Amino acid sequence: MADQSILSSRAVIGMYYAQLEQSAGATWIGSVSNLFNSDQASETYPFLGQSPTMREWLGGRGEKALASNSVTIINKHYEATLGIATKDLRRDKTGQIQARIQEFVDQDMRHWGSLLSDFILAAPSTTCYDGQYFFDTDHSEGSSGSQSNDITVDISALPAASHGSTTAPSVEEMQQAIMLGIAQILSFKDNQGEPMNDNAREFLVMVPVSLWATATAATSAVLTASLAQNLNPNGMNGMNVRVEMNPRLTWTDSFAIFRTDSPIKALIRQAETTPQLQILDENSEHAFKNQEILIGIDSWRNAGYGYWQRACYVTLV
Repeated sequence: MADQSILSSRAVIGMYYAQLEQSAGATWIGSVSNLFNSDQASETYPFLGQSPTMREWLGGRGEKALASNSVTIINKHYEATLGIATKDLRRDKTGQIQARIQEFVDQDMRHWGSLLSDFILAAPSTTCYDGQYFFDTDHSEGSSGSQSNDITVDISALPAASHGSTTAPSVEEMQQAIMLGIAQILSFKDNQGEPMNDNAREFLVMVPVSLWATATAATSAVLTASLAQNLNPNGMNGMNVRVEMNPRLTWTDSFAIFRTDSPIKALIRQAETTPQLQILDENSEHAFKNQEILIGIDSWRNAGYGYWQRACYVTLV
């Protein structure tokens, strides 16, 4: 008869799935990216441009062809493997093992955040569907004219009562820099020359750890008397602005703003498979030779760039 005092691999698997139901990963992931399922090695996403706007009928129909830009995302294989010593299954029923399972699940759920952060960091020097860097100063499509989603803000020239530095701006300077980034997104036009974000009302300001406190104060609904002279992003024409700290960002004097209420986002998540759980349990040859069980998860997935028009990179100078 099996020793009921020994924690089994089946119980460990139960811990895994219980924790999986509670884990959601970084809260910003779904706000800045679309999730698309994949059924092959790679997927190509066409960016066809915008449909023509209504015009007065003058001299016949004025047909306009769709653009033909695209981006291809290749799925990659990712894995994580956790080993648990059989002596720990015997000695520890919930505590240490439960904590390790929780961390294991969280690493899986946070992987999307890691992938997307890598693309955000590389955005000023990596091309997107139009052949320009994702964050660039000279995007152009059809009748849009030259447009920039990579702007600089001279904080010394801002009308602020208190001034800081590029790596430690004052709350007033940060507030106005965020406003300028939002205004830049609102100004973007499509390939027909029409505004793309005129109905935008929700934005996410993604900052490194060093700028988090200042950005949070800058977007707070509660303003001190010294800030009352400036517009507050949270109250501007009913817009909602929230701040997300991303510890993976290595920036010191810059941040990114994303429009979050559009059906088409700035970034793409592509999943060919959901995380698959595999185990070499206590009855396996591995356990016999090594006195441990192995729990492994793996998935085919990747990320990429969507619409650059849904984001703006702001550098303080």
